Parts: sequence; C-alpha cells; structure tokens
Amino acid sequence: MNGQPVERRVAIVTGGTSGIGLATVRALAADGIEVVLCGRTEERVSATAKELHSEGVNVAGYPCDVRDRDAVQTFVDTVAERHGAPSVLVNNAGRGGGGPTAHIADDLWLDAVDTNLNSVFWVTRAVLNAGGMAADGRIVAIASTGGKQGVPFGAPYSAAKAGVIGFTKALAKELAPTGTTVNAVCPGYTETPMAVDVREQYAAMQNSTPDAVLAQFEAKIPLGRYSTPDEVAAMVRYLVSPEAASVTAQALNICGGLGSF
Repeated sequence: MNGQPVERRVAIVTGGTSGIGLATVRALAADGIEVVLCGRTEERVSATAKELHSEGVNVAGYPCDVRDRDAVQTFVDTVAERHGAPSVLVNNAGRGGGGPTAHIADDLWLDAVDTNLNSVFWVTRAVLNAGGMAADGRIVAIASTGGKQGVPFGAPYSAAKAGVIGFTKALAKELAPTGTTVNAVCPGYTETPMAVDVREQYAAMQNSTPDAVLAQFEAKIPLGRYSTPDEVAAMVRYLVSPEAASVTAQALNICGGLGSF
C-alpha cells in the first residue's frame, strides 16, 4: 500500500437480504468497503444483519421499500448522515413477474416496473444528490439477460430490465467526464429464491413440476447449470474496484453462455 491511507468507501446495496444482493454485500465488505444494505422489512434487515455480524461481516442495514420515492430519499439521507455520502451504489432490488401477456393484470405490470426499473432511477438520483459520486464513483445495476433477449411469459420483467440497461448506458455517458462509472450486470439463470418462485410459476403454467422446469432451463445453458449468486457478485466486486476504472456503459453477462451479446 506504499504507506498510503486506504480511502474510506461507503456502498449502498438495495435488496441486500438474499440472493445476489446478499452475496454482493459479503463481497464488497470483504474488500473493506463500508456496506449499508436495505430490504423491504425491518424483520428481514435485522435478521440479515445479525447473520452477517455472526460471520464477522460488519454491515449496517435499514428497511426501505424502493418502490416508495419518499422512503428511498429518507434511506439515502440516513446513510449519508450516519455513514457518509455513498460512492458505490449497487441497484439490486428486484422481483419477477409474468404470465401470458394477454392476461397480465395492471397491478402486476406496474409493480414489476416500479420494483425493477423505477426504483433504479429513484435510488440513483438520491445517491447522486448525496454528493459521494463527485469523482470516481461506481454505480452498478443488476439487470438480466432477459433485458437483452426477452423471456417468454416474462414481458413485465424483460421490459423493466431492458429499461435498466438503457438507463445504465445513458447515465454512464453523462457521468463519464467525472470519472464515475456506470455498468449493468446481466445474470442469466441464477440459483436464488426468486429462481425457485419462477420455476414454480412455469410448472403451474405448463402443468409440470419445478424439477422438470429446472431440467428444461438447464438444457438451454451451454455450461449446463445455473450461475451462483457468488459468481454474479464477483463481477460486481470487480466493477466497483479501482482496476475497473475504464469499464463503463457496459451490460455484462454472467450466464453460463446463455446470452452472447
């Protein structure tokens, strides 16, 4: 380290209580970043923080429903006041959602867009205004290969994730002169609690079983298996590192070869 002090960095990870978000919290904390996570309920946030503390991972957490603009602003203000303005943001919070498009209810569509797309804008705007992204900041959004190539019976999800990719690329070019980078990570099939729900939904639509759907999905993946949350988090970890300073406006697949663009 050449005797130089290590720069203190504060990161926000939304949806940090399970799956890719939780793996990302662990990965960033391992690099000495002060991580603040949020989840939808106090119970989930407290349980996750307790679990991480028992592992020796020092994180903070606050409840925040990222669909609620006022709650987002309060959360980011709290982080900036108690921990310092964040210079790293990982927009991970999301949900699935789909079915035959002709029968998708308005509430499902709107909630999928609010959770997966609008929240990315609301959290990012609040963090940009907090002042920590003045130079060399890092913004990463968890998008999806589904935002590039579409998912049958997943129109709300695919539409929202495609929007996340477009937002990422536009913001990256806007912020490039400051040295702040903005990228999207696009998982394919990844073994998370949401993936379990998706298999159950497809099984119901196909009058099949979750195990049969799993085999059907794995057959599409050249590597023949789902990715893990840790594998996705490893890409996030790289993108927020100093070594990734010239990587921006990218949507990078972590998908076992499922997507090739």
